Amino acid sequence: MSTSLIILAAGQGTRMNSDLPKVLHPVAAAPLLIHAMKSGAALAPERTVIVAGVGAREVAAAAQAFDDTAQVVIQPEQLGTGHAVLCAREALRGATGDVIVLYGDTPFIRPETLQRMTEARARHDVVVLGFEPADPGRYGRLVMQGEMLERIVEFKDASDEERTITLCNSGVIAASAQTLFDLLDAVTNENASREYYLTDIVAIARDRGLSASAVTCDEAETMGVNARDQLAAAETAFQARARAEALENGVTLTAPETVFFAHDTVIGRDTVIEPNVIFGPDVTVESGARIRAFSHLEGCHVSCGAVVGPYARLRPGAELSENVHVGNFVEIKNATLATGAKANHLTYIGDASIGADTNIGAGTITCNYDGVMKHHTEIGARAFIGSNTMFVAPVRVGDDAMTGTGTVVTRDVPDAALAIGRSEQINKPGLARKLFEMLKSRKAKRDEEAE
Repeated sequence: MSTSLIILAAGQGTRMNSDLPKVLHPVAAAPLLIHAMKSGAALAPERTVIVAGVGAREVAAAAQAFDDTAQVVIQPEQLGTGHAVLCAREALRGATGDVIVLYGDTPFIRPETLQRMTEARARHDVVVLGFEPADPGRYGRLVMQGEMLERIVEFKDASDEERTITLCNSGVIAASAQTLFDLLDAVTNENASREYYLTDIVAIARDRGLSASAVTCDEAETMGVNARDQLAAAETAFQARARAEALENGVTLTAPETVFFAHDTVIGRDTVIEPNVIFGPDVTVESGARIRAFSHLEGCHVSCGAVVGPYARLRPGAELSENVHVGNFVEIKNATLATGAKANHLTYIGDASIGADTNIGAGTITCNYDGVMKHHTEIGARAFIGSNTMFVAPVRVGDDAMTGTGTVVTRDVPDAALAIGRSEQINKPGLARKLFEMLKSRKAKRDEEAE
């Protein structure tokens, strides 16, 4: 049976004290909303509907950047979760199968948990996701009779006896599309908040002779983010889980607590990651690589046997082939380095292709930007680039070529040629001493005048 998703993402999140819509605050280099969408995407949904409100244009742009088939609808007024789900009715008209309601500020619901909810739907008309927190606090309570869920009661509307219940409501609900909207039509706002509660559909379903039940998950999955301290806690939780998974998958982290992953980081086994490494989005590191300390990687691919760092930066478009070495204070952007190429010190390589087994000397820069456009530098295989070489792109250096130290390359260099392009050195006997004496005299005079 197919499944569609409704993801509620309309709130401002006033406790965030931010101009940014709450669901767009990032955890692991991705908006909270994208984490929720990724969880639901594992079900291969027939349709995904995002209910937006505050900052709808920005929310829509983020959602559709992740999934261009996602539909975005507007909740014009904040009248409760039931009202928010009803705003998605037209977008789901004609949809078959089930609907699962998720929340854009609850990023860690596991796909396996959602799968268990869809399986439970084969036995019950409505399925709710529950959890047992260490402190039930002000969560809504699930009132159970054996396997059957009788109703959900919000804390502010609960009796003293109901507040002793420890099984709490996450807000995530599954039902068939027709059942969901039929039940929502019967929801009223006769409660302490004068809102239309999505949770009221459980009691209405039971009154109509329909069955309802609950699937449970760990409290960690239901972590909601409503304030900055919770955002920080969510980041901490994500990183702890990502580090544990990396270690379990055969990655060596020499100081796990200092390594930070993005939501989509892929690391192969037998890779070694040294302390204080940060992964931005869209990074793949193949098996057997080494990422040395204090390196920053984003939008790049690192192949087997490559060594990066320490203190290296790989920017989007960096492609390192097998056994490439990128050393300290080297920055690579939108460039490919073929097998065995090395750039070990103090170098910028941008908009370039570097051939196999080529050695890039310290201080080399590809001068790729003219203030308006970017230009490409091509360096062939087995080339030797002398220290402090400047490549004024667009320019090509052939296979087996060399450049002299301090060369400014402005024209193509043929295969096997040596390029030397630097001004002639002139020595002026005794001039250094005269200059020092003149400067010292000027300094002494200035200090005397200052007194």
